[in-house]
Amino acid sequence: MRPNNAGLCRRTPTCLDKTLKGMKPAEIPVEQPTKFEPVINLKPAKQIGVTIPQSVL
Repeated sequence: MRPNNAGLCRRTPTCLDKTLKGMKPAEIPVEQPTKFEPVINLKPAKQIGVTIPQSVL
């Protein structure tokens, strides 16, 4: 599972805005992603003999 990139991209301008307005990067609170998306790397799966059902892909 990896974080949803679209959600992360939406938050980037907010952090940039705070930095440009003079806030130190160390003062910006850390935000954890709330949405994750499953990722299947097919090449290694095939190499080790794992079959991924078409319904999952």
